[in-house]
Amino acid sequence: MARPREFDEDAVLAAAIQCFWSRGYEATSMRALMEQTGLTGASLYNAFGDKRALYRKALGQYVDKSVVNRIRRCRALPPIEAISAFFREIVTRSLSDPEQKGCMLVNSALDIAPEDRELRCAVKMVLVEIESFFRQCIEAGQRDGTITTRQSADDLGRLLLGVLIGLRVLARVRPDRDLFEGVLRPAFAMLDPS
Repeated sequence: MARPREFDEDAVLAAAIQCFWSRGYEATSMRALMEQTGLTGASLYNAFGDKRALYRKALGQYVDKSVVNRIRRCRALPPIEAISAFFREIVTRSLSDPEQKGCMLVNSALDIAPEDRELRCAVKMVLVEIESFFRQCIEAGQRDGTITTRQSADDLGRLLLGVLIGLRVLARVRPDRDLFEGVLRPAFAMLDPS
């Protein structure tokens, strides 16, 4: 009979997220993961498999607690407010991160997804979900007159996804409120129905 785990899996994944997120996949050693999580190598392997499997699980938890949670909260708002709240939270997170980690999802897309088909597919699906959120908000705003109909909802949704990715990359190297607002102002002007 298998022994019950003697650790909190969510806490271990939270520690692994911080380790991978601040160092990147390649630069994160099993030793660093052991130090960050407080578990032995054997316990990590037994609970999560190899480093790649632990990374995949940590990224999934990051997406659930960050991206999916943000979309869920913002969906409850009127369309233009939902988009605005989504980006306000991104700006706030980016400016309050002293390590300038950016977004673990975007970092994954740039770091290991090109070489890892399974991970690339997982990242792609989340980006599709974010684009869909933007598109649905835009469609609703176009119906209620708060968002322009001069551009298609598909194109505007893709534009906002591109703006988001750009902001998250800038957050790693130049987290500056004026820069972020300068990126967002013209994007939001394109949504204006007047």
